[in-house]
Amino acid sequence: MRVLIAFDKFKDALTAPTACEIARKVLADIRPEWSLDICPLADGGEGFGTILTHAAGGKWYPLEVTGPRGNRGQSGFGIVDPARLSSAARERLDIGEARTLGIVEMASASGLESLQPKERDPWQTDTRGTGEAIHAAIAAGADAILLGVGGSATNDLGVGALAQLGWTPTDETGEMLSTTAPIGWSKLAQFRHDSSTLPPIRIACDVANPLLGARGATTVFGPQKGLLAEDRDRLEAEVARVATLLGKAAQNPGKEDTPGAGAAGGIAFGFLTAAHAQLVPGFDLVEAWLGIADKLTNADLVITGEGCFDQSSFEGKGPGSLAHRAAETGKRTHIFAGATRSIPTLPAGCSVHAITPADTPLPAALAEAAGNLAATMHRVIETE
Repeated sequence: MRVLIAFDKFKDALTAPTACEIARKVLADIRPEWSLDICPLADGGEGFGTILTHAAGGKWYPLEVTGPRGNRGQSGFGIVDPARLSSAARERLDIGEARTLGIVEMASASGLESLQPKERDPWQTDTRGTGEAIHAAIAAGADAILLGVGGSATNDLGVGALAQLGWTPTDETGEMLSTTAPIGWSKLAQFRHDSSTLPPIRIACDVANPLLGARGATTVFGPQKGLLAEDRDRLEAEVARVATLLGKAAQNPGKEDTPGAGAAGGIAFGFLTAAHAQLVPGFDLVEAWLGIADKLTNADLVITGEGCFDQSSFEGKGPGSLAHRAAETGKRTHIFAGATRSIPTLPAGCSVHAITPADTPLPAALAEAAGNLAATMHRVIETE
């Protein structure tokens, strides 16, 4: 039996490589005769930078940056040679003759993972750290940037990041603002650009949400970042106002309705508008980058999973996309998830297994995720 082990992260509990290693140990214990192919997934969130950098034989540079609430934290950037990527990955990136690609992961620079639940508040968070990481990658020689935008703690349209890249937010007199978080936007009246040219920027993104409205960044993603229901309309109005100011300053208005512009608190909108960035389907890029199609061809069984598996898992996320790809090639798939809800009709040959015992409080579920994953896999795989 040839098995492809390809987990995504279990948010706040297990990284993708850790989940894959747990699965490897379980299978090595109970099915030592099986051949295993390990392939951690990354959809733009936690692990995106390091997984893609290492897979391409590049180098990861640790970097201390400004966290989403002004605290200092560890992030970094990768540098890879695009020539080492598959032709399919290069085609999806569409970065022309760029010789050096910088990879930046928003989740580590400006992500929820760096904040305790009580610290999560999109009025107080911004993307300065993501801009610092992009700036450092450019300074290190990157002549194109790939930005993964999952797991953000922010709703600032990328204003904080852009402020590190030549787009300075100012008041009516032209004075630079001391904060780029939405809490300081009351005086934001315009943007001053220093005329520097940014390299091509590609944003790995698997959501189609626009910036504003019922399916926009603030309404859909704000609550998970700590936004109170009574503050939604006020923040939405500020986002709309600042978006108009940025579009005017960049002479590139009207990106608010672009599918995907609402990704990661609107950072996609900010970079589409000010840096003429392009969105790249995240899983399609990762699939090409990691050679998943070839791995599926060689596999008899696929084992994957993530922290929560639901309807959204089939809307571009790694495990759901992988399950569809496996079904298309006639391969069976086991999906292991910390929690499951509202699961639609599954692809042929696909089974979903919740690893957390019923009525387990969330803190305990997160703390016990490793043991629960191993135990559930034992029960399921022993029947294979």
